[in-house]
Amino acid sequence: MDDLALLEGLLSIPSPSGKEDAVAAYLVEQMERLGFEAGRDKAGNVVGTLGNPAAGRTIVLLGHMDTVPGLIPVREEAGRLYGRGAVDAKGPLAAFVLAAARAAPDLADCQVQVIATVEEEAQARGARHLAHTMPAPAWVVIGEPSQWESITLGYKGMLRADYTLVQPGGHSAGQQVGPAEKAVGFWNKLVAYASAYNDGRPGRFDTLDPALGDFYTFGEGVNRGVTMHTLTRLPLGLCAADLKKAMQAWCNGAQLKFYPSDPAYRAGKNTPLVRALLRAIRSEGGRPRFKVKTGTSDMNVVGPAWNCPIVAYGPGDSALDHTPNEHIVVEEFRRAVDVLSHALVLLAAKC
Repeated sequence: MDDLALLEGLLSIPSPSGKEDAVAAYLVEQMERLGFEAGRDKAGNVVGTLGNPAAGRTIVLLGHMDTVPGLIPVREEAGRLYGRGAVDAKGPLAAFVLAAARAAPDLADCQVQVIATVEEEAQARGARHLAHTMPAPAWVVIGEPSQWESITLGYKGMLRADYTLVQPGGHSAGQQVGPAEKAVGFWNKLVAYASAYNDGRPGRFDTLDPALGDFYTFGEGVNRGVTMHTLTRLPLGLCAADLKKAMQAWCNGAQLKFYPSDPAYRAGKNTPLVRALLRAIRSEGGRPRFKVKTGTSDMNVVGPAWNCPIVAYGPGDSALDHTPNEHIVVEEFRRAVDVLSHALVLLAAKC
């Protein structure tokens, strides 16, 4: 298969979170053509397997096939391939599939599974299913953009919350504090809490970072209400339960709905997985670097559950995630495939 054909096919099939069936069917078909045993699990994840199923060790390459909404016409211009998901994260996923297929002849004593999860961009339903049902592999690579010379070791955690307040309406000239003002007061307390926590902390991976999402007011007969969505990035060492407790103390009669939260996670450097990737990057003429990211990924879900050597790696610039200009540099994509296939061969030799 041409290096770009698989990725172009993936990009041509829209797959916002919760609507992955069409791209999953395409992925299973292409995996089978490349020699994988492929299908879908109970959560809807695509699982493709190569190598020896009786092998004592399994290498998991874990990407996701869903994207955020928004169509971007698929096109190649000036050595760049444009499309929703080119970076986040169909580019890394396609690189996983191609690299595993290329390494297949060297997998006699090892098993490689390429897994494409569902709903990573929503509540990570696919990864949560794996964390609860799948035994820990020997090594895991998460498919997220790191740029081909870099290895990502960690991600911040995340806590999502909806604030909703409904109360009897009143005249704006009266003394009653309206629901919108109360919501703003709640938000200001969260910001002040984060500011106090962050005082003296050295970098963004160490800070507590709240972000305000949707905010809207509404009327229900004689009542008035407000709904506000917050997303707070959590550093290592901060317990989500403590933050929830503080937020509940500030809500002043409002209803708080918390979504599943994920702790920050940071993996170690001194593992055979990291050494294999470092060697593979250098063999392609790269200067490897380590990164930690202020976002989240499926690493936050499966990392604590599996407690095995894990990193994130993939082609693409994460600054383009979710943007209308999302694209991947074709040469970088091809280099990442080379790096991954080399690293798989090195790891298979240790099985």
